[in-house]
Amino acid sequence: MEGLYNIKCTVSYDGGNYGGYQLQDNAETIQQRLENALEKIVKKHTRTYASGRTDAGVHARGQVFHFLTETPIPEDKWAFAFNALLPDDIVVLTAQYVPHSFHSRFSAVEKVYRYCLWNRRVDDVFSRHYSWHIPYALDLDAMREAASYLIGEHDFTSFCSIRSAAGSKIRNIYEITIDEEEPGKIWLTFRGNGFLYNMVRIIVGTLVNVGAKKRIPRSIRDILAEKNRDLAGKTAPAKGLFLWEVKY
Repeated sequence: MEGLYNIKCTVSYDGGNYGGYQLQDNAETIQQRLENALEKIVKKHTRTYASGRTDAGVHARGQVFHFLTETPIPEDKWAFAFNALLPDDIVVLTAQYVPHSFHSRFSAVEKVYRYCLWNRRVDDVFSRHYSWHIPYALDLDAMREAASYLIGEHDFTSFCSIRSAAGSKIRNIYEITIDEEEPGKIWLTFRGNGFLYNMVRIIVGTLVNVGAKKRIPRSIRDILAEKNRDLAGKTAPAKGLFLWEVKY
């Protein structure tokens, strides 16, 4: 590894114009944009590795990626170099040299996702790309009770896409909070050791059902136990979801 530098970067992005984070053959992605910029900086194609993929339309405030390079740019110049080459909807916030043992995905110990609901009769023109509009009343206390049954280590088969390739569906959710930031603007925050494909969005869709009194809070226990995706709620729209923070 002599002569190679390991660079850890934090990036934020508006996912609305992209087919997700991970490289794809048939869509423009965040990773593609980052690697195109990096190639211009270091003059060779260099693979980047992220803490995890985000789906098409999902945003990030604190996605983390790393890469190995022989190019010894001063630590505080990396973000400027990236941002000079990236579109306005992708911004590298920080960059730092880290030990070779660091890996954006495998070194992560906790992830924080946040989902925004706009709970007023009329949608907000300035929030419509970053929230799910729910025009009917929601019982937030019922949603909080339902969320409490998801805390801890569980098999979340019922709350992930049937297309999930994960070998184990067991994950540990440390905390779920539901807060009204301002009248009608509701944030659901999820802290856990990892999340399955569509897991947060399916949980949100199910909690909205509870808030709308279409199911009772304790039904969450039965949904978990049955390990059947069909029993949970709809998958909430991608546009309301943010990868907020990755902790190491």
